[in-house]
Amino acid sequence: MKLRHVSLIPVFMCVAALHAAQGQQTAPQKLTIANALDLAERQNLDLLAARARRAVAQAGVRIAGERPNPTLSFGAARDTPHESALIDQPIEIGPKRGRRIEVARQESALTETDISILEKQVRRSVRNAYFGLAHARGASAQQADALKLAERLHDIAKARFEAGDIPQLEVTQAELEAARAQANLQVAQQEERVALSDLNALLNEPAATGWDLGDAFGALPPPPSLDELLARAANSNPESARIGQQEKVEQSRKALLEAQRIPNLGLQFGSDFNSPGSGGFQAGPRGQLSMELPIFSHNQGEIAQSIATERALEGELAAARRAANAKVESAYFDLEARQTQVRVYRETILPSSHRLEEMAEESYRAGKANILTVLGTQRDVQQAERDYLDSLVAMQSAFAQLEEAVGAPLE
Repeated sequence: MKLRHVSLIPVFMCVAALHAAQGQQTAPQKLTIANALDLAERQNLDLLAARARRAVAQAGVRIAGERPNPTLSFGAARDTPHESALIDQPIEIGPKRGRRIEVARQESALTETDISILEKQVRRSVRNAYFGLAHARGASAQQADALKLAERLHDIAKARFEAGDIPQLEVTQAELEAARAQANLQVAQQEERVALSDLNALLNEPAATGWDLGDAFGALPPPPSLDELLARAANSNPESARIGQQEKVEQSRKALLEAQRIPNLGLQFGSDFNSPGSGGFQAGPRGQLSMELPIFSHNQGEIAQSIATERALEGELAAARRAANAKVESAYFDLEARQTQVRVYRETILPSSHRLEEMAEESYRAGKANILTVLGTQRDVQQAERDYLDSLVAMQSAFAQLEEAVGAPLE
């Protein structure tokens, strides 16, 4: 009997050491979901890298506004005149430069659309990671409670064995349950560290930075009505916004192709030098004009391709808008189902499970039930608590999915 008692000493010592180490740690900083989203908005490395491409897009606008450089040529020949110098300056006719600048601006707006899409994706990832950490901490707390229940059950079994009410087999079963609870607690704590590291990676914080999440699974603000969500999605859905911007880029590109049908003018001017024996002529000015003749090619194929691309984008946009509406509707009803599930667990299943566990423990203490009955009810309670935590995370995940489908913050 003493050997069985000693086998639990390392378990108790580990738990005591864990609590002592936690007490010596610096109090973690408070972090709400709003704080986490704001921190990721400012520090997430993927967002910072994407925003750096704004300078590239702005440089593209500047490049599009550049005018063609002149060409200076010098020639020498055995015939007269022996030398000549010539400057060739291409001159753009029509709105080509303005059309190029417009294409670059629309491409810059497309870059902004891509950045906005990434911002929404990071927002969803941060929300999932935040509540993933809350779930992991809740699981650790549940396993700590399960360990306390297992230890209390072991104490009851030990007392009844010493009183001669039960065989030693039941004490051994209680010890095994306590060891299993301790192992589960250690696994849950490791998973909590992984979840913390995942969140800190998104926030660009050191992996071991601790956070106080408070009541992370507090009341979720109810989303607007489905009609309002669909109306907002029509203007802000990320996929629809990107295809719509691609359509604007293609429209500006077609306008540029049409402007390029007007041929450019080549203006050449210079002078001939060193022409002896030509009636005293030694040097004299020289000039000429040149222009491309758009006889065989005047961008007809390119314009046809642009028109076809624009029509294809129109079809993709219509399909994307319909898919966005379906996604919003699906996420909305999924969120409603998850909220209902959370209420059922919170108001009915968990209270009933805890009452049943208390009744089973009292019955065992009074000798009216065997240890297997108590162990079964304890495991049922633990499973109900795990399912409740899972339902909370699923509700937050459904909210994040709805927010991303709409393309705008919902709180």
